[in-house]
Amino acid sequence: MNILVTGGAGFIGRWVVKQLLEDGHKVFAIDNLSNGSIKNIEEFKEKEFKFLKIDIKDEDALNEVFKENFDIIYHLAASINVQDSIDDPRTTFFNDTVGTFNILEKARIQMFGKNSKMDGDKWIVDEKEEVHPCKVIFMSTCMVYDKAGENGIDESHPVKPVSPYGGSKIAAENMILSYYNTYKLPTVVIRPFNTYGPFQKTGGEGGVVAIFINNSIENRDINIFGSGEQTRDLLYVKDCARFVVMSGYSDKVNGEIVNAGTGRDVKINELAEIIAKGRVKIKHVKHIHPQSEIMKLKCNYSKAEKSIGWEPQYTLERGIEETEYWIKSNT
Repeated sequence: MNILVTGGAGFIGRWVVKQLLEDGHKVFAIDNLSNGSIKNIEEFKEKEFKFLKIDIKDEDALNEVFKENFDIIYHLAASINVQDSIDDPRTTFFNDTVGTFNILEKARIQMFGKNSKMDGDKWIVDEKEEVHPCKVIFMSTCMVYDKAGENGIDESHPVKPVSPYGGSKIAAENMILSYYNTYKLPTVVIRPFNTYGPFQKTGGEGGVVAIFINNSIENRDINIFGSGEQTRDLLYVKDCARFVVMSGYSDKVNGEIVNAGTGRDVKINELAEIIAKGRVKIKHVKHIHPQSEIMKLKCNYSKAEKSIGWEPQYTLERGIEETEYWIKSNT
């Protein structure tokens, strides 16, 4: 298959690209490199892989990309930082919501044609136009949810956007599902829980696991925002990438929302202890934007297990061990 990955040079994107190449597909990745890095994808140069530096807000650039026909579009490109979205909501909205709309429009035109029209609930396709079927998988986030109960969060759990990041993702989700319901364009919304692992940034814009590990290695204090009693369901990136890819392969989840996590949540205080191993001090600092905090995140991934046969393979401890080894080897 010929597959497009937006955000393909990002942390999760590069693992998705790797999985797709290993599965024997031809992969075209685009990224504006605001979060991603060329270093993340250097190893794929000799494979059936092409990369272009493109911003998904640039419609003319997307027109050039979509001169190719894609069987599956994995749409991962986005602004990803919750705190940044509070300080600069415009950038997050245009990247996450408007950018998603642009991808949907290109997919719709590829599948049904620019001059085609709907008559009732059926398409009248212009026979002069070349069309090609495709499917769009949209990566959303667990940060759209309200806090979890003890049984975890399933796909029917209430949403509660407590940041412009969450709000932008929900808006994009609704557009994704509207194209399935209105146009019969195959789409899937996936909501992975907090993902960590090799290739994640270790600085202030990185994830909590990577930051804690890097600080421990560099003999710096681990700083926890707020009480540290907030919990996270931490998904190892290799498990996440498998989930993303499998969601594209299966028609069983078309028009659906699907979660991925481990079913185990851990307090940030406990996570810091696991990672620090007594090597550095753990401190609590003032939360920059406490209103954006979700106090309990725990995934119920039974839908993914039943529908596409996915379940996590990595324990938190094993994932942390692999991540620390990678960070030590690459700093």
